[in-house]
Amino acid sequence: QVQLVESGGGSVQPGGSLRLSCAVSEYELASNCLGWFRQAPGREREVVATIYTSRDTVDYADSVKGRFTISQDRAKNTVYLQMNSLKPEDTAMYYCADRPGGSWDLCGSFVRPEWMVSWGQGTRVTVSS
Repeated sequence: QVQLVESGGGSVQPGGSLRLSCAVSEYELASNCLGWFRQAPGREREVVATIYTSRDTVDYADSVKGRFTISQDRAKNTVYLQMNSLKPEDTAMYYCADRPGGSWDLCGSFVRPEWMVSWGQGTRVTVSS
């Protein structure tokens, strides 16, 4: 099973930036749907951004469009989430998750957490003044 390890979380002021990293073991050249999810206290886990690895196609939740960017570096077996213009409502535990195989059109901001197969342990992001 793929192992995922997130890093890069922390505390920032509103308007600040963070870059999260997700190191992926056994990174496959085959098509995977990799996603960043987040869960705030008392709320359900929600998708933030997805990337379909073989096509490099990306999608974002409406709440983060224009502020967050998901990308991959295959040489480093790593998926990133660049987060700019952070808001207090972005405060959450952030997780990366993987779903191997499947069609590219089944990978997007509509994916549900239960569709994903492997999960990292999460990294905390706090945005406050």
